[in-house]
Amino acid sequence: MKKLLTLSLLLISIFSNAQTLTLDGSRFYLDGKRLETREARQLLNTNYESASLYKQAKSKEAVGGFLLGFGIGLTVGDLAVGLFSDAKYPGTMTYVGVGSLVASIPVLSGRKKLYEKAADIYNKEHKNVKLGAAQPSLELNLISNRAGMGLQLKF
Repeated sequence: MKKLLTLSLLLISIFSNAQTLTLDGSRFYLDGKRLETREARQLLNTNYESASLYKQAKSKEAVGGFLLGFGIGLTVGDLAVGLFSDAKYPGTMTYVGVGSLVASIPVLSGRKKLYEKAADIYNKEHKNVKLGAAQPSLELNLISNRAGMGLQLKF
C-alpha cells in the first residue's frame, strides 16, 4: 500500500504543471499548443472579466473587418467603374470607401490589448492549477470501519 501511494503521488507530481495561456498575433496558445477559437472561448469563460474582454475583442475584430472589407470593396468598385466607363473618378463610392477604411483603423487597433488582458487575467487566476482542473483536488483521508483502518486517496 505504501509503494502504491508513493508511486501515485510521484506520478501526479510529475504530470502536473501550471498551464499558461500565451498570445501570438491573434492566436492563443496553451503550453505551446495552438487553440482554436472555440477552445480559447471555453477557457476564458472560466472568469467573467476575461470572457467579457474576449467578447469585446471579437466584436471589435468583426466590426473592423467589416469596415475594412466594405471600404476596399467600394474603392475597388468605383475604380473599376472609372476605368471601364466614362464616369468621373474618384466618385462618391471612393470617398465613402476611403472613409470606411480610415474608420476601421482605430476599431481594429485596440483588439490585441483586449486579448492580452483576457489572457493575463486567465493566467493570474489559473497560476497554481494543476492538470487543467478548476481546483487542485488531491485529498488524503484516514478512514475506519468494522474491518479496520486505512488511508483513502481522492483525486
